[in-house]
Amino acid sequence: MAMDNMETDKAEISRCYRELYRCMIDKDTTGLGRLLDNSFVLVHMTGMRQSKQEIQRCIANGTLNYYSCNDTRLDIKVNGRQANCTGKSEVNAVVFGGKRHTWNLQLDIDFRKEDWRWLMTKATASVY
Repeated sequence: MAMDNMETDKAEISRCYRELYRCMIDKDTTGLGRLLDNSFVLVHMTGMRQSKQEIQRCIANGTLNYYSCNDTRLDIKVNGRQANCTGKSEVNAVVFGGKRHTWNLQLDIDFRKEDWRWLMTKATASVY
């Protein structure tokens, strides 16, 4: 029974990862807000940190523009009500006024289960 729950949790975390990119590509800041805990912080490759509200604002105003997310590989570890997902994807984006580029982007995401749903609490971006 415990294995079934873990597999269900892993499937839900995988869905959340894919939904994160769908929301960023579609500029769906409301949907994005449902995935992120209010304490969420994104640590960019540069070390810059952004809160949930800052990320939503930057996606809405075009500071962060995402166009596609492909070739995703996920490694998910669940430990009770805590989890970590390391996602490696080819992400095409224009960020902070730069040029459109495809990055081999790794997101290391911490999750916490609140009631029945998984929320992202922190994500750290890097290249692989």
